[in-house]
Amino acid sequence: MDQIRDFMRFKHYSPRTEKRYIDWIKRYIFFHRKRHPKDMGVVEIEAFLTHLAVEEKVSASTQNQAFNAILFLYRKVLGISLEDKTISAIRAARKKNIPVVLTRDEVGQVLTLMNGTVQLMAKLLYGSGLRVMECVRLRVQNIDFGMGEIMVREGKGFKDRLTMLPESLVPALQEQIERVKVLHRQDLKNGFGSVCMPYGLERKFRNTQKELGWQFLFPAGEIAVDPGTGIKRRHHLHESNLQRAVKRAAKQAGINKRVTPHTLRHSFATHLLMDGSDIRTVQELLGHKDVSTTMIYTHVLRQKGIRPVRSPLDN
Repeated sequence: MDQIRDFMRFKHYSPRTEKRYIDWIKRYIFFHRKRHPKDMGVVEIEAFLTHLAVEEKVSASTQNQAFNAILFLYRKVLGISLEDKTISAIRAARKKNIPVVLTRDEVGQVLTLMNGTVQLMAKLLYGSGLRVMECVRLRVQNIDFGMGEIMVREGKGFKDRLTMLPESLVPALQEQIERVKVLHRQDLKNGFGSVCMPYGLERKFRNTQKELGWQFLFPAGEIAVDPGTGIKRRHHLHESNLQRAVKRAAKQAGINKRVTPHTLRHSFATHLLMDGSDIRTVQELLGHKDVSTTMIYTHVLRQKGIRPVRSPLDN
């Protein structure tokens, strides 16, 4: 397990991916009564994945996540290759889900029923197409008012990208930065004020972690111990605060759809396409590696009746 952790950190995998992969690899080993993975192979992998599908009734995407973790173990850590044909045979066929999308009126209802910091964050999800973790991890310096852009650092797939800054949110974001300034000054006065930095930058640039630009745009309400370093500092707001607020607002609005913060990102993409935006532009704003991922929103448009097709029953 130490080998796996060291390799994943060397390759800069996210802490969440590291935890999920470790959990799946442990479950695979314990399922086969603690046999060493190098003494097992395709038969044992298939037996474990079959158990997940038949006994635990996991979804195809969860089953594939487990398979990816095990594949990572064999290929990257143990240096054992599995044939491509074998991999294709084992991998579960993923169901192509059409994402849940809100109408403009529904988005308005959800946002109106929210308030404070979580409302501003939800507006960024819909107005800029951010993922939840991209939003909560924003730092003060990521907002460029002069260029009207938001710099997303280390998004999904370890990629940086630029997305639009809604003009209507400029005053609210400026006020939020002022609140961060006040809070930061208080933290410095109390002997805190440092923030976690990526890739040892705090060692390279001393005291940079105490600069305003590096502070989280949406800071947590309390100082806490950083589990990675043991240092007491202020982290970003936990994503569960935003998730609960969005679900609660959707319920109050009487929207009978499964609404999560990610639904606002789906709505951002769909509404841009409805307004005539080029799909390549939407792809870049969302940070999709392949345009085929973005094409899912064209299916949503067809479902929503954007094409001039009328049911024969309605005639």
